[in-house]
Amino acid sequence: MADVLKAEGNKLFAAKDFTGAVEKFTQAIEQDPTNHVLYSNRSGAYASLKQYEKAAEDGTKCTELKPDWSKGWGRKGTALHGTGDLVGATDAFEEAVKLDPANASAKSGLEAVKRAVEAEARADGMDDPSGGLGSMFNDPKMMEKLAKNPKTSAFLGDSAFMAKLNGLKTNPNAMGEAMGDPRFLQVMSVLLGIDMSFGNPGDMAAEGGAATKNGATIEEEDEEMPDLQPATKSAPAQTKKAPEPDPEPEPVDEEALAAKKAKEDADAEKAAGTAAYKKRSFDEAIAHYTKAWDLHKDITYLTNRSAANFEKGDYDACIADCKQAIDYGREVYADFKIIAKAYGRMGSTYEKQGDLANAVEYYQRSLTEHRTPDILNKLRAAEKAKITATRNAYLSPEKAEEARELGNQKFKEADWPAAVEAYSEMIKRAPEDPRGYSNRAACLIKLLTFPSAVADCDEALTRDPTFIRAYLRKAQALFAMKEYNKCLDACTAASQHDKDGKNAREIQQQSQKALSAQYEAQEGETEEQAQERIQRDPDIMRILGDPVMQSILQQAKGDPKALQDHMRNPEIAAKVQKLMAAGVIKVGR
Repeated sequence: MADVLKAEGNKLFAAKDFTGAVEKFTQAIEQDPTNHVLYSNRSGAYASLKQYEKAAEDGTKCTELKPDWSKGWGRKGTALHGTGDLVGATDAFEEAVKLDPANASAKSGLEAVKRAVEAEARADGMDDPSGGLGSMFNDPKMMEKLAKNPKTSAFLGDSAFMAKLNGLKTNPNAMGEAMGDPRFLQVMSVLLGIDMSFGNPGDMAAEGGAATKNGATIEEEDEEMPDLQPATKSAPAQTKKAPEPDPEPEPVDEEALAAKKAKEDADAEKAAGTAAYKKRSFDEAIAHYTKAWDLHKDITYLTNRSAANFEKGDYDACIADCKQAIDYGREVYADFKIIAKAYGRMGSTYEKQGDLANAVEYYQRSLTEHRTPDILNKLRAAEKAKITATRNAYLSPEKAEEARELGNQKFKEADWPAAVEAYSEMIKRAPEDPRGYSNRAACLIKLLTFPSAVADCDEALTRDPTFIRAYLRKAQALFAMKEYNKCLDACTAASQHDKDGKNAREIQQQSQKALSAQYEAQEGETEEQAQERIQRDPDIMRILGDPVMQSILQQAKGDPKALQDHMRNPEIAAKVQKLMAAGVIKVGR
């Protein structure tokens, strides 16, 4: 059934009916949830609909089911590119190319992602030679800041300097040339709020010519070194240096001091909250984490508070804390591992609430940020639980009986595809009822889909090993596949479970058909051809290798009547019958 649905989905995809293709692939996945190709195909259909989040989920699932398949990584890369996750898309395409260097689609996708990364870099100003510092000179409050600071207020009266400064607004590339004037370091120091001076502020007071210090030129300060012998009376008197003035004190940044104090107080509250959490005093811990967040904004205060709310059982508050942490983390470019932790906790919370769909979604988001074994195991368990819950929610004995009756009606009308659909619905509604599988097998035989019919019969017999009708339908399908020995095995098993002999005649007829077909297939064979055929048949070689059968056959050579005595054992009789049909034991015909 899954192969049929996949083929229909491929046709719809080729016809650009992507919505219809998604529906068919989804139905196929319900039939065969471990088929990686189905997730890959549906990912491509979702991407064509520009539903990139869903496409990324299917691409991720495909790579989990078959991590060595290049095309699956290519699907994932395309989807992540659509979501804007250029880093993840790059990793996926690189893995695809690594697995299959000849994958042209993956190579093309990787080049497209690299171009997108370069475009983002240009948009973010990374090609600015000044490293983005040129933008500070476009600050509308620049003049106000320079006028208020005593280090730079004097510069505003110098028209030549101000002309250079205003020139940087329109030409940031002149930054390197401007750095030759030490006054620009003072301007940048004020605009950036950091100390970038490398000497006394007074050293920059004069402009042009030789630098001055305390009213004297540098040449005048270069004192002559005294001789080793006492100076003569004619030696000129040494000029006594005036004491240097004390450096001008830096203005105190009250805002920075306040922020530092708030951080220290917040960390103290966090420590108190952690201590309360370890004592399982969750309300107290929540109060401390809340106060820490009010004092200073740090994402870890929110994630810690979410953990306390989770342990307390207040799941709605936990989810709200995680969402707030993620939003704030995005704003401040927080470590992706912390973002992943918040997503993972949301997944655990939704799982506690029984919302497996959201649990799976947020586990997947966590793995997108940072892949950890713990979250991966939780995701797999949640996916299995989700499938089980969905299947159990669909169970209904009443609906199953209605589907069975509809299937019977369609079977009588010779509408085999409709009958298959009805019996499939019955199996979904009552998966432990063997009749659904057996009845669907009968329809599949009519549709000449013999391997699927055998599989359905095996499912029926797993649920009821005494189901004679399932054995007979299996024998019928195997006969059509020319698997005559396996057909005889199915008839033997049916005979063993037919305690009252109601189906003996039908079983005998099917056995005779298989034997006759074997005999016909062997007609005209040479002795060498017969030996080659026997050696290729694993069932016959297994019987011949059985020590018990070897003893019986050896005894029969000397006493043919002894073989009849052994034939009273149904198991021995079945094996002897197979050897006779294969031509190992020659009988007169």
